[in-house]
Amino acid sequence: MGQGQSNEEGPHLTTAQVSHELALRFAKRCFTPLELYSFQDVFKSLADHQDSIAYLKEDTIARFLEIPDILGASSIIFQMISYLGAFPFGQDAPVVLGFEQMIMVVVIMTLRYQQVLKKGNRDRTKLLFRSLAVYDRGESHDDEGDPETNEETHKDVGASAARSHVAGFTVDVAANDEEEEDDDDLALAALESLDAIEVFRHGDAPITQASIPSDNLKKLIMLLLLIAPLGTQESLARHAERLSGDQLESLRRTADNILGAFVNVEKFPGVKIHQFNTVIPISLPFMFNGFNALFEHFLFSKNIDFTKRRDSTPLPPPDPTMDQPLLPQIGEILDLNVLSQLSFFMPGDALFRRLRLLYSGGDAGFSMGSFETKVFNWRAPTILLVSGNRISEPPTGGQERAFSDTLPPKRFIDSSKSSHVVFGSYLSQPWRQTHKECIGDTDTLLFQLEPVHEVFHASTINKDYVSFTKSPTSHAGIAFGSPHPKSKPTAGLPPHVSLGVVSLMLDSSFEFGVFTHNYTSGGGAFHNSQSRKSDWQDRFEIESLEVWGCGGDKEQEEQRQRWEWEEREAEARRKVNLGTGDIEADRALLEMAGLIGGNRSGGSMN
Repeated sequence: MGQGQSNEEGPHLTTAQVSHELALRFAKRCFTPLELYSFQDVFKSLADHQDSIAYLKEDTIARFLEIPDILGASSIIFQMISYLGAFPFGQDAPVVLGFEQMIMVVVIMTLRYQQVLKKGNRDRTKLLFRSLAVYDRGESHDDEGDPETNEETHKDVGASAARSHVAGFTVDVAANDEEEEDDDDLALAALESLDAIEVFRHGDAPITQASIPSDNLKKLIMLLLLIAPLGTQESLARHAERLSGDQLESLRRTADNILGAFVNVEKFPGVKIHQFNTVIPISLPFMFNGFNALFEHFLFSKNIDFTKRRDSTPLPPPDPTMDQPLLPQIGEILDLNVLSQLSFFMPGDALFRRLRLLYSGGDAGFSMGSFETKVFNWRAPTILLVSGNRISEPPTGGQERAFSDTLPPKRFIDSSKSSHVVFGSYLSQPWRQTHKECIGDTDTLLFQLEPVHEVFHASTINKDYVSFTKSPTSHAGIAFGSPHPKSKPTAGLPPHVSLGVVSLMLDSSFEFGVFTHNYTSGGGAFHNSQSRKSDWQDRFEIESLEVWGCGGDKEQEEQRQRWEWEEREAEARRKVNLGTGDIEADRALLEMAGLIGGNRSGGSMN
């Protein structure tokens, strides 16, 4: 009887009732009692009131979260949370940010919704896209002043887009958006959890008509770079030095490189859902992680004295690592903004306050010997970064020509118009000299940071991940994604370096490098780009080369001990040369080795 009554009343549930029930469930299962009490106190202290309705305003939220005015991101954040507050009914957005709406915002921004809804980051990615997007209500509004352009666009949007941008940046083509599903899986999961799926209605405009303005996305990326290292309850004001002078310019430049992963801003004004869903899982899976710590500020009230506790349990001591610098020293390539960029596709807890500069070509010298001395004894993962300037084609200088002569004839275009490039790799295994087989595993990454951000993950088709070869090996140097060079030169070897399908190669003198993306062939040690579906190659003169060790004091101490052990071994080998001046000691050593004494004659010791 009770079940029948429930089914009869179910269809009469309103969206307000469903939202209320979902907010209650989120509050109960996603917050601890103390967090919920703190959240209530924070909301009460921040709220404005009108007609007995308590709500939060844009400037109030921006001030509370300490979002810097210079970034111009406050309105973008407010747009996002005004949409997320309407969850699971996005068609009702924007909403007034009352208490229940802010519960929705915090559980989504901090990923706590996963304690109730068993959905992953991809589902939140689509939700975040909608929260940032504007709707065209027609694909050609930007061109409505030009009737001819309108007519052409209506005939073939995809073909027009393909013709209008630099070759190879096919993620820009809007035609792929038709493949995206309109249903918001996260919203559907929320309604299913309440047995209220019948109240779901498709009021949103089709997602294919939505795009994120490029300028808005750049401002958001700048904020995300800034908040990436935030710890729990850490004030954003602590990072204010990154918002002035050269650091601000570096922040803008880094944001431009990341924006380039989504769209060619010279040709397209916004980012479509297909681009968003293609780029983020592969190249920027952790880009939104900074929101976790930022929005957890709502769960900690400064009005509550946490030192006054009913029990005698002492509070945990403050984390001493929070007072350590994010980066112990600034490199020629790696600064705080590039560090945040790395954290968009590598876990931040392995990067912030955890990197040590092992090798810098500018300090130790651009040689494989210096590289080996500085890097080989580090027993933890490493990050290699190389920057340079593209060399002209055909090359003009003698050294450039000599390097080009070792490569196959150039058949591919440059990756972009920008002359400056930055590439890198992540290697989880210790470095060593390779002789026949490469090192590395499926965790190995190859990536580009400038001028376009992109990550190339390891495949399992072959294992030509990383090689480190020295003379007399043919074409010695460091290579990622290329077949291992032959152990020694022979008459039958080809005169050119064998470059992998997706590969980075640095010559043995660390003067030049080449990055190849052979999309046509495919099947290399690293996966092809999913956004730049074309063949391209960058040949460049190396400007800076760095290797950073991932680890802390423990790893550094292990490296020091290995250095000391190697020095002792080297000293011992130097003494076993029968030239120490101690004839009796040398004779005793040879007798122990069985080389003299007994029936053996060791010859004269004089």
